[in-house]
Amino acid sequence: MAGLKLKTHKGAAKRLKVTGTGKIKRYRANATHKFVTKPAKRRRRLRKPALVNKTELKRVRRLMPYM
Repeated sequence: MAGLKLKTHKGAAKRLKVTGTGKIKRYRANATHKFVTKPAKRRRRLRKPALVNKTELKRVRRLMPYM
């Protein structure tokens, strides 16, 4: 059974991107609604993407083997 392929987790593939240096970029949680209760400083921070933490990288890379 040589040549076995691994499937990409489509939910992860839609939400995560790989940067040019190989890091994985994600979008922040809590940034879709109920902005009235959140301060402007927090709303600005939520707009910007973040990098996946190094403690989660192994798990995320398993979801996207060819990224």
